[in-house]
Amino acid sequence: MPGRVNSLSPSDDGFPGTGTKPDDLAEGTASGRIRHDEKITVYVSSDELIALENARLTLRRAGIAVDRGRIVRAAIASGLADLDDKGSQADIVARLGTL
Repeated sequence: MPGRVNSLSPSDDGFPGTGTKPDDLAEGTASGRIRHDEKITVYVSSDELIALENARLTLRRAGIAVDRGRIVRAAIASGLADLDDKGSQADIVARLGTL
């Protein structure tokens, strides 16, 4: 919303304007449907984009209506939580190489 100001109270330790706390990311909690102030560009293959869209449609059929961005943020949160929990035994390490 234009003109809306996001602020943190002294007791908050989250990231301004996101509603996401550092611990949320470590626990694998996706940021969900909130305004995001940061942006990245990710290039994917046609097959990866189709797989992402198929995942969105599968979730929709299960009663979970989300956009592709929320799926990607949930996957990032899950992958980072797995890495934090399992370290070198995490799935992302196997997919990307060794630490």
